[in-house]
Amino acid sequence: MIKKFLCIGLLGLFVTLNAQERLGGLALYTVRYDMGKDAMGTLEKVAEIGYATIEAAGYDGGKYYGMKPQQFKEALKDLKLHPLSTHQSSITLKNADKQFSAAKEAGFTYFVIPIPPMGMFTFDQATKTMGMKGSVKDLAKILDELGEKAAKYGLQLLYHNHDFEFKPNDDGVIPIDYLLENVNPEYVNFEMDLFWVTKAEADPVAYFEKYPGRFKLWHVKDMGDNGLFAPVGEGNIDFKRILDKKELSGMEGYFVEQDMTFDKKPLEAIKISHNGLKEIGFK
Repeated sequence: MIKKFLCIGLLGLFVTLNAQERLGGLALYTVRYDMGKDAMGTLEKVAEIGYATIEAAGYDGGKYYGMKPQQFKEALKDLKLHPLSTHQSSITLKNADKQFSAAKEAGFTYFVIPIPPMGMFTFDQATKTMGMKGSVKDLAKILDELGEKAAKYGLQLLYHNHDFEFKPNDDGVIPIDYLLENVNPEYVNFEMDLFWVTKAEADPVAYFEKYPGRFKLWHVKDMGDNGLFAPVGEGNIDFKRILDKKELSGMEGYFVEQDMTFDKKPLEAIKISHNGLKEIGFK
């Protein structure tokens, strides 16, 4: 009997220590190919590395990575991974109810629109540049409508940036500034991608100071000297300076993301990034 209680106590201690070691979030877009091959096996490795939360990027046909929303939620629960956010670029005004319902059932808090939706996003293959067609005024109206609807499902709607939103468009308007100043903050806020802000030669801290409390999530993504994606801590973005302004920004969660890992395997890169988070001082 003593031996039995001792084993139970040690198991409880192990679980507690394991939970204490969990740190930060991972945007599953980083490991999208691994998720496509073996979703459960990949999630197990994400948990083993020590991530606490995830941001999905695999919604299709009412399922997350081939799993029904409740099934996906249970799978994450078993691994002690929390479903904090989901990127769903296929959202439209027509399918919004279905997508919001699925996100709520899967346990997400944040619903993130990763690019201008409904055919507004553009990508120039020749120059490898991103942009949008249509007016930023129209985009703001769409976001407001979606944000109000998301709130009815108990979700918070966020818009995720790339670099083009921080550059003047053909009308001389900086899209991100227009959105920050014109969407309803009760229903629409932002996920700041620190790499793309830096790529656009803008200053994250300056945006926190000008628009405090609007950046609920961050993508913690580093930039190498060559201007390309790098594991967190192996690039040149001053994350400590940005992290000092966490409360000003309104940040309630963050995710490591690396769009391309080049000579490293994604699972190797996210392990390096997880160690980088600890060294920088993320909690």
